[in-house]
Amino acid sequence: MKGSIDILLLSLIAERDMYGYEITKELKEKSDNLYHMSEGTLYPALNRLHKKGWVTSYWGDNEAQGRRKYYQITDAGAEELQRKVSDWNTIHSLVSKVANGFV
Repeated sequence: MKGSIDILLLSLIAERDMYGYEITKELKEKSDNLYHMSEGTLYPALNRLHKKGWVTSYWGDNEAQGRRKYYQITDAGAEELQRKVSDWNTIHSLVSKVANGFV
């Protein structure tokens, strides 16, 4: 999964603003329970994305559920996501061509 965390997080946050637990839940569901991201991986990754200017965050209040920190993709984050997905597709294509018959 190394190198794919940014793509996964940016892709999910690009769909809609999400809070931490919601991100891990959505990732688990969309991966058909194949991948579970721990808090120890999630929050350092979100902080890194924030420092790079690819996501912003804000506090949302919900009477029933309390205060939650939501993450939102920035324009720079959307551009980076597009670049990373393009790079990923290129690598996938290369591996498919080289490993033809083995995958």
